Parts: sequence; C-alpha cells; structure tokens
Amino acid sequence: MVKTDYIPELSEVRMERRAPEGPFTLSAADAGYVEACLRRVEAAFGFDAFPGVPFAHIAGRALIRRFIVWWRTLEPEGAAQAEAHAQLPGAIRLLDTVSAFMEERAGRARPGMP
Repeated sequence: MVKTDYIPELSEVRMERRAPEGPFTLSAADAGYVEACLRRVEAAFGFDAFPGVPFAHIAGRALIRRFIVWWRTLEPEGAAQAEAHAQLPGAIRLLDTVSAFMEERAGRARPGMP
C-alpha cells in the first residue's frame, strides 16, 4: 500500500539538493549496501525503480529522492516488505553523509579556501 498525501520535509529537500546530479562515488562496500537495499525494496514491493539503468549509473539525486519517497509513502505488508522498508533510513543516511562529504571536499577545493 502507498500513501499519496506526502509532503517532503525541509531536511529531505536539503538531502536531495545536496546529492550529486551524477552517480554517487561510493566505496565498494557502501555501493553494495545501497544497491542491496534498492534491490530488496524492488523485490519486496514489485518495483523496477530504474529500468535498464545499471546501479553505477543511477543519478545521486534520483536515488536518494526515490529512497526518501519510499520511506515516507510505502506501507509494508508482510515480513519481507517490512524488512526491506526498514533498511531505507540507513541507506538514506549513508547517501546523505557521502553527499555532505563531497560538498565539503568541493568547498575546500575552491581557490581561496583553506
């Protein structure tokens, strides 16, 4: 079941804006974790979130937006859906942390920055 009256919170909007327009640069372990989360939700709820797009090519903003919307709108029915849904906050936090790190590194790389 899906809730349809979702209004994003400011923190969620900021997470999406901070995410890269291109794919995330993740370590192998982090990429594995996030992709596994994506695939579990797709399998449990019967979605194909990014048809034909390999995980390594998914735009960062689209990925974090999809995870946030799923977290806020999906209502799990059954153990498999509940387990997949419960992993979304961890993946969202990881992606937001990577976004913040990338943003900080980009700021330091600008001329005149320490």
